[in-house]
Amino acid sequence: MITQEDREKRNQHRAAVIWITGLPASGKTTTARRLEETLFRMGVQVYALDGDVLRRGLCKDLGFSETARSENIRRVGEVCKLFADAGFVVIAAFISPYERDRRQVREMIGTERFVEVFLDCPPEECARRDPKGHYRAAREGKIRGFTGVDAPYERPLAPEVRIDTQRCSVEDSVSEIIAYLHRSGFLMTKSG
Repeated sequence: MITQEDREKRNQHRAAVIWITGLPASGKTTTARRLEETLFRMGVQVYALDGDVLRRGLCKDLGFSETARSENIRRVGEVCKLFADAGFVVIAAFISPYERDRRQVREMIGTERFVEVFLDCPPEECARRDPKGHYRAAREGKIRGFTGVDAPYERPLAPEVRIDTQRCSVEDSVSEIIAYLHRSGFLMTKSG
């Protein structure tokens, strides 16, 4: 049987789930993609999961009620666990608005493999940079239950990494996450 230690030795990194959370348009997808590219160039077995993509496939049967959002995050957590069990560094970029859901995924994955990254950006800035126009549509009543407008977002209580994306560039955000992974022993001998 192949053990987690066998995978770590071969990969030269520990398996991890990097859970990127934040308001819509806070920079989750952009940061996740850039982080994935950087880690891949470093030789890390890495895969990024994006909320929009999974909503069109694995979770297309779910709506946006509180219960449906929780089920969406539970399913994503299960997928992340499978990847982490296979030795990957998984990057999950999801709004995941409820603290209890993020805590449930942390427990499912294991605290020692879970890295919560909070992209902290004021709602006004997220609305300003919103590429899909969802904030405006929600404020005009065309979309109901939109996180950050008329649905809650519970800020993480103690994320491993907090990044102010209003002030921090994508490159700096990625560097901060990678520095955390090095300090915490997830990345062993690889360097960027």
